[in-house]
Amino acid sequence: MPILIDGHNLIGQLPGISLADPDDEAQLVLLLRRYAARSPGRKVIVIFDGGVYGHPGSLNGYGVETSFAHAPANADAELIKRIRAVRRQADWLVVSSDRAVAGEAKAHGIPVLSSQEFARRLATNAQPRASLREKRNERPMSKAELAEWLRLFGVPEHDEEEG
Repeated sequence: MPILIDGHNLIGQLPGISLADPDDEAQLVLLLRRYAARSPGRKVIVIFDGGVYGHPGSLNGYGVETSFAHAPANADAELIKRIRAVRRQADWLVVSSDRAVAGEAKAHGIPVLSSQEFARRLATNAQPRASLREKRNERPMSKAELAEWLRLFGVPEHDEEEG
């Protein structure tokens, strides 16, 4: 499901990122890349107001596409333009708490998630996943078990002192 995100609207809801940060867009994109990576093939499009025009291309990649609205337009206008161009509306998700953007998406049959709710999802997603060992509550392999596996795979024994 492609996700169309109101970038600065979302940043305002995220703990640890401030709209006053000079690299707030890059910080958000890093979070979104992690989010996109958890579902191969996920596409995230994030639209920002103004911002630094020199680096949007360097923010693209790993499932995330960025765009900066150029004056006199703003991110809301760009989001609405893209919403109107969407085909297969039910396949998309719009993330914004802006009433005009959310209203346009709903009018076109596109599901909407508030920036606050999506920020909660990102925060949950940012938590490191438990390793397989932790999930299964496994204990480390004993020396005897390791020796048995090595024997089964035909690895010759060696003394630990020899190295």
